[in-house]
Amino acid sequence: MRGEFIDVGGARLYYYAAGTRGGGEPIVLLHGFPSSSHLWARVATALLDGHRVVVVDLLGYGRSDRPQGRPLGVRAHAERVVELLDVLGINFACVVGHELGGGVAQAMAVRWPARVAHLGLVSSVAYDCWPPRELRLARAMLPLTRHLPPTFLLTLLRRELLRGYAEGDVGARSVEKYLKPFATADGRDALVEHLLALDAAETVQLAPRLRDLVMPTMVLTGAHDPFLTPTVAERLAGEIPGAQLEVVPDARHFLPEDAPHAVADAITRLLARE
Repeated sequence: MRGEFIDVGGARLYYYAAGTRGGGEPIVLLHGFPSSSHLWARVATALLDGHRVVVVDLLGYGRSDRPQGRPLGVRAHAERVVELLDVLGINFACVVGHELGGGVAQAMAVRWPARVAHLGLVSSVAYDCWPPRELRLARAMLPLTRHLPPTFLLTLLRRELLRGYAEGDVGARSVEKYLKPFATADGRDALVEHLLALDAAETVQLAPRLRDLVMPTMVLTGAHDPFLTPTVAERLAGEIPGAQLEVVPDARHFLPEDAPHAVADAITRLLARE
């Protein structure tokens, strides 16, 4: 799929879109930390029949612009995604977010409910259950590590991220792709900005409003997710009215890569709900 850049709030966001324009409900796929639109490649391909699928690199990830001091919180990302939809002429969509992208999807559903016709939360951050202990430790070490060569932080992250994959070979290839933008001095500075922005305060603020959501919602998790355990998904599904919980056996954190067909099938079932 060929991608393009769009200027959103003075920053260039990279996205790719494919499928049927003007057909079924558009689908917007959002990644988490520190991944990119690559996360959704195999899922997006499976969803093209009858739908326009839009996959975006959030600010500071993948091919999108560096943060350069711009806000990177859940709401800031959500505002940029809504603006992206405005530019693309998409009034409403099925919004599916993985991990941090799940927090962004929650913010969109709470603050712009008319834009989210269906909501999909895949291995999603929520409440005060994130970031995981290892990322909190990495953030605590930043006064020291932000001045070290980029390889130091990347080595820590690489080892930790690989625990999120059921298949080591798939994980090794993807993790290298995700970390490549952070392998320079400028990249290290961007990574520091991202780590500092991993703050659960916004999802804590969103939590009381989840019970007011009315759009059909799916909560999907891997049975062996080491970072956001299935108990987080169970709580989300219990507090969002009518939400359906699905647990994918033998899968870990990076569900769209561990089990792309299971994720695509779950999104298809979500779209069939009214």
